[in-house]
Amino acid sequence: MDVNKILNANILDIIFDGRNKDYGAYELRTQYNKRLRIAIISTVSLCVLLLGGFFLAGAIGNGPKKQNMIVQDVELQDVKEQKKDEPPPPPPPPKEPPKVEMAKFTPPKIVKDEEVKKEDKPPEQEKLEDTKIGTVNQEGQKDEGITAPPVDQGKGVVETPKNDDEDKIFTKVEIESSYPGGDAAWQRYLYKNFHYPDEAQNNEIQGTVVVQFIVDKEGNISDVQAVSGPTEGGLRDEAVRVIRKSGKWTPAVQNGRNVKSYKRQPIVFKLQDQ
Repeated sequence: MDVNKILNANILDIIFDGRNKDYGAYELRTQYNKRLRIAIISTVSLCVLLLGGFFLAGAIGNGPKKQNMIVQDVELQDVKEQKKDEPPPPPPPPKEPPKVEMAKFTPPKIVKDEEVKKEDKPPEQEKLEDTKIGTVNQEGQKDEGITAPPVDQGKGVVETPKNDDEDKIFTKVEIESSYPGGDAAWQRYLYKNFHYPDEAQNNEIQGTVVVQFIVDKEGNISDVQAVSGPTEGGLRDEAVRVIRKSGKWTPAVQNGRNVKSYKRQPIVFKLQDQ
């Protein structure tokens, strides 16, 4: 390009001087400002259109008249307060035990046939196989192991059967009687109170003496006696003395309660090696 034309030429003409302007880049750069203006104008127009639509929709939405909300007062019915500390309902009445069929026992009596009353005639033997014998005739269920209720004889009192185990001395129990504190306490007691008889020491008599006694429900001991062991040297007497002096024991337990029971306690007499 001539020097005189450079001062008046466009910058694109200077850049593309001597190059192929039909390639596309020249045309794109030449129309860049035009395309930029079109894009800006289109964007602004779209924004104006959206804003105009928004304001128009708001103006249309405010068209209808506002209605006042009517609020009506609602009266609540008075609720009676429940009484506090009301007594609980009574328990249901106890169920009456099932009645067992019973036949009246008629004591034998020799009379004439015409003097026998109908109600005093004894029942037939076949009817007594599943019927209990009682003092009155009573209809009810057949006797199939059902326990009949106690019959009131007019006294109005039903006695509780006496417990035969109150004074029984048990030989086998669920939990045996024991010395309070266990084996350790028993060993301490023997260490403080045990005395090896001199006669037994001099004659070198030793062995195990089994002492039997009774421990009652309060833990008191009685009927102390040696049942086995050496008979010489005074070992049995010493074992009995130690047991009698031992005080109260922990009683045995049977069916969840303290009972009186027998107790056998071995006591070992052993001489120390010289």
